[in-house]
Amino acid sequence: MTSFKDARNLLLESYNDGIIDDDEFILLYEGNFSKNPEFLYEDYERFDLNAMDEAECKAEFRFTKSEIPRLAEALDIPGTFFCHQGTTAPGIEGLCLVLRRLTYTCRYSDLIPRFGRPVPELSMIYNIVLDYIYNTNGHRISQWNHTILDPVSLERYAEAAYDKGAALDNCIGFIDGTVRPICRPGELQRVVYNGHKRVHALKFQSFTLPNGMIANMYGPLEGRKHDAGMLADSGLLNDLQRFAFSTTGQPMCLYGDPAYPLRIHLQAPFRNAVLTPAMQAFNSSMSAVRESVEWLFGDIVNYFKFMNFYKNLKIGLSSVGKMYIVSALLCNAHNCCNGNQTSAYFNLEPPTLEEYFV
Repeated sequence: MTSFKDARNLLLESYNDGIIDDDEFILLYEGNFSKNPEFLYEDYERFDLNAMDEAECKAEFRFTKSEIPRLAEALDIPGTFFCHQGTTAPGIEGLCLVLRRLTYTCRYSDLIPRFGRPVPELSMIYNIVLDYIYNTNGHRISQWNHTILDPVSLERYAEAAYDKGAALDNCIGFIDGTVRPICRPGELQRVVYNGHKRVHALKFQSFTLPNGMIANMYGPLEGRKHDAGMLADSGLLNDLQRFAFSTTGQPMCLYGDPAYPLRIHLQAPFRNAVLTPAMQAFNSSMSAVRESVEWLFGDIVNYFKFMNFYKNLKIGLSSVGKMYIVSALLCNAHNCCNGNQTSAYFNLEPPTLEEYFV
């Protein structure tokens, strides 16, 4: 594949050799200029993780130098990524590029000093690695994950929630929908407009665990979708009816807000016009522990701030939904290494990287 620069050099040689005349040269030369600005990258060194100090690595990638190789192995990152036009990138470099891109709001040109590559290569490598992580590991968060949702673990989650004052002794986690604002699209604006938040957005449904992990995420869906509609579409209730039982056969449940229907495996607050003291006590106790779901939604956009810059989240131009799911998966990986506010609150350690990505 010939670049604009190569094409211009070839035109100059053809003009000097008399193959093309003045008019042809001017026409073809102007037609082989990219609309994008050219950024110098030859003066920068290629990416070297070993050359970075610990604090710098943690700040740019959210993981330490020792955690990144573990993360690459857990995600089954290959030794080399290959782009369609022949560009290659070491697996660790590709993973770090995705981490750096998601960690802060930045342009590809801002990454040139760190990775020493031109903007087109950075864009291609980022998208290839993002697709790879989603395709090979997305099932851990988009499907029922038996690794962290086995009967023994479910009992531990219910016990941790009950010890923190939850009225239910079989509540394993908390379910809620989150609205992620996006840039206003050029078409079908009404479909993604969320009237409650008054933003154009995509919606996701998640349920979280007391150990600080996002156990399941469904989406993206259009911003106007109701939480109850997402629940019906996700098939999560069917999974709960099949798998959400303790070792003794007791049904385990999730707890959600009043938007969700009452089921054996799904509980919600009392919604009576007049609440008895017992009903009020139940609602208060469950509300206190349910706040943890909001903490985890905040963790995703705090660790990976690119997902909070809605002006650059343009559906049709980038894989916004895929980026958010990968960010949630990487947030889980970060929690495996460092824990978080939720796991500390419930005094329940998350699994290790190796246990989660088994």
